[in-house]
Amino acid sequence: MTTDASATAPRRPGEQALTTLGLGAPALDPADASVHTFPGGGRWRTEVPSCEGPEALAVILKEASRLDVPIHRISQGSGVWMLSDAEITEMVEATGERDIELCLFTGPRGTWDIGGSTRTDSRGGGLRARGHDAVAGCVEDAVRATELGVKCLLVADEGVLWTLHRARQAGLIPADTTLKVSALIGPVNPAAYAVYERLGADSLNVPSDLTLDHLTEIRRVSGAPMDMYIEAPDDLGGYIRMYEVAELIRRGAPLYLKFGLSKAPGIYPYGHHLRDLALSTARERVRRGRLALDLLARHGADGDMAPLGSRLPGDLNRFDIQS
Repeated sequence: MTTDASATAPRRPGEQALTTLGLGAPALDPADASVHTFPGGGRWRTEVPSCEGPEALAVILKEASRLDVPIHRISQGSGVWMLSDAEITEMVEATGERDIELCLFTGPRGTWDIGGSTRTDSRGGGLRARGHDAVAGCVEDAVRATELGVKCLLVADEGVLWTLHRARQAGLIPADTTLKVSALIGPVNPAAYAVYERLGADSLNVPSDLTLDHLTEIRRVSGAPMDMYIEAPDDLGGYIRMYEVAELIRRGAPLYLKFGLSKAPGIYPYGHHLRDLALSTARERVRRGRLALDLLARHGADGDMAPLGSRLPGDLNRFDIQS
């Protein structure tokens, strides 16, 4: 799709009725549109997050088939360390059969550490890896997961991101491993977004409360794929932006549409004591995805999806790695 064509959505929500009533919105500014696409074509992909094990994965795949929801990526939030080798292998095989990218979270995080600062009002330290041992745990998770066939790793620390980028450059993990920045530390300005890209990020979650203008600002400095919750979990704000999906794509492409779920209890770190909750919320995330895709279709803006099975980010800007 050319830049000019992608700059104008076929129809905005309520446009005809409001124009008839004299309440039409100003015309969209083509200069606000992202000029970037995924390699191989397409401006958006889909992601179902918070898939915490093989059983939840089976529910997601079954529901996606029933509701005809295309999926490019499925991600997990509890961490590699919360899955057995057999569970990881089962998830790798199930997603591989359908050419879906599987993304697992790496290692220890500050909020599960003994450091008291993460429990203060300031949330000092946040989700980052505290100390050498925490970084080592993330690297251990990365090596183990990739040896079992996982091709995408989710990270929540700049140092871990840079370390894993160096590791794939050095051949310690496969060169085609993709690194995804967590929404828990997502960048909120174009300068930070560009830094994460240069540290090795292949896809970056941004907070779901960023404005449309914020997305345009980011796209003026970086074409690295962006991930955004169309519906965010409550611990990330609970924002619901379904009616903005077409404009989010226009401004933020290349963009992963993440089908999260608000008004649902947290399930990290997941265990079988949370089984019923994990399975019911997995099923509902897919349904939320169907609702978002239906909105796009009703507005005539559901074209230009990236081909299913595509996962690589294309050529990105990186810091030089010194020997």
